[in-house]
Amino acid sequence: MNEHLDDATQLSDATRLSDNTNMSEPDATRISTAPHHGVQTVHPEGNTPAWASASSSSPSKPMVRPSLPQRPGTSGAKAANAVKDVKAAKTPGSPTTGHGPDTAKTKETAEPAKTAAPVTASTGNRTHAAKAANAATRGSGAAKPVQSGTSRPSPIDSGLLPEPTDEIRDFRDSFNALVGNISKVVVGKTMPIKECVTALLVGGHVLLEDNPGTGKTQLARGLANSISTSFKRIQFTPDLLPSDVVGVTFYDQKTGDFTFREGPIFASIVLADEINRASPKTQSALLEVMEEQKVTVDGETHDVPQPFIVIATQNPIEQLGTYKLPEAQMDRFLIKTSIGYPGHDVSVDILKQLDITDRAGQIEPVLSGEDVIRLREVASSIYVDDAIREYVVRLVEATRHDEKIMVGASMRGALALTRCARIWAAADGRAYVVPDDIKDLAVPVLAHRITLTPEATFDGATDESLIARILEDVPSPTIGR
Repeated sequence: MNEHLDDATQLSDATRLSDNTNMSEPDATRISTAPHHGVQTVHPEGNTPAWASASSSSPSKPMVRPSLPQRPGTSGAKAANAVKDVKAAKTPGSPTTGHGPDTAKTKETAEPAKTAAPVTASTGNRTHAAKAANAATRGSGAAKPVQSGTSRPSPIDSGLLPEPTDEIRDFRDSFNALVGNISKVVVGKTMPIKECVTALLVGGHVLLEDNPGTGKTQLARGLANSISTSFKRIQFTPDLLPSDVVGVTFYDQKTGDFTFREGPIFASIVLADEINRASPKTQSALLEVMEEQKVTVDGETHDVPQPFIVIATQNPIEQLGTYKLPEAQMDRFLIKTSIGYPGHDVSVDILKQLDITDRAGQIEPVLSGEDVIRLREVASSIYVDDAIREYVVRLVEATRHDEKIMVGASMRGALALTRCARIWAAADGRAYVVPDDIKDLAVPVLAHRITLTPEATFDGATDESLIARILEDVPSPTIGR
C-alpha cells in the first residue's frame, strides 16, 4: 500500500525542494498532489524503510521526515529568494549549498556536474574563473596577440645621469663642424646630412634613395671631401662583375707570382652610385664587406681601411634595367634616408651661383680618419639607461606583431638604433641617451628593415608611416626623480 503526502502537508524551514516540486507563494509552499516516489511505508518487495519502521515502533517519538530535497530557510529576506535558489540548483554544474543533515548527500549528487563551467556569483569566483580561462588558453596553444607598450616603462632617475665631459664637448664641436662643412655642398638639408655623419661615426652604411637631381652624389662626395681619407666611386651597371668591386687575383709575369689587385671597395669612403642597376651577383659582393668589413677573394681575407663606410644611391622611380636590393642587403644598411627637393629660397640662392659646377670640390677637410676613430671611442662611453633599452626592444617587438607588417625588424635593427642614439646624444652635448634620440632616429633606422603585407601596401601604407604610428602607440620612458 502506497501512501503519499496530502495537499495539507507543509514543508519545514529545513526542507529542500527537488526538481519536481511546484512552488506557490514563498510562505505557503506545499507539495503537489502528484505521488512522490520517495515516500513509501511498504517497499514493493515487502521491506519496510528504516524511517517508517522507526516511527511505527516508537509512537511517542516525532516521526522522522523522509529525505526530501531541502531548500534554505525562508526566514526574512531568504524567503523571497527561494525561487531563485531552486532555479540556480537546476542549472547544470551549479554549486549546491546544503543545509541540515543532507549536506553530504547533496554534494555527492552534484559531483557529476563538475565538468560543466562553474556559475560564479561573487567577484572572487569570477576572478578565479578568468585566471582559469587564461591558463586554459595558454595550455591550448591559442595565439594571443601581444600588445606592446601596454604598461609605461619605469622613469629614468635624473640624479643618476652623468654630466658631459670635455671629450663629449669636443665630440659635439667636431660633429657640428663636419655637418656645417657638408651643408656648403647640399644647402638646406641638415637632417639627412646629420644622419649620414651619424652612420659614419657609428661605422655603418647609408642608402640614399631619391629622385634624380636631388644631390645624392654631391652629398656623398661632400662627406668624403670633408675627411682627409681615401675615397672611391663605383658606377654600378648591369655588366659590372663582382671582381670589378672587390678586386681580382692575377698572374704577374714579371715576378712569376699571383698578385691580388685591390678593387675600389678598398677605400675608407665608397660611393656605390645607382646600386640597384647591378645584377644580384654583383650586389652580393658587398654583403661581406658591409657586415664584417672584410673581403675574401680566392680563399684569402683582406681587411678594408678604417674608418669605412659605403654610401649607396638608387633611383626609386625608374625600374627598367634595375634589380631590387634583397632584404638581407637592405638590413645591412644602417640608415636609409632621402634628401628631397630644396625649398624656394634655397633654390633661388643656388641659381645665383651658376658658375659653381662642383660644390663638393670647393670644400676642405675638417677631420681626419684618426679623428673619426677617436670620436667613435668617445661615443662608446655614452650612458644608455635600462629604460631606454626596454623602449627600443618594445619598438622592435611592435614591428613584429603589427598586423600590417609581414616581417618585422631584426635584432640588428635594435642594435643599430641604440648605437645611433648614442651618437645623437653626444652630438647634442649630452653624456646620456634620452627617449627623443630614439624617436628622431627610429624612422631612418627601422623603416627599411620591415616588410609590409600586400593588403597594407594596397591600402597605401608605407614603411615610414607604420613606424611613425608605432612610435605613437608605444609609450616612452620619462626622466625624473
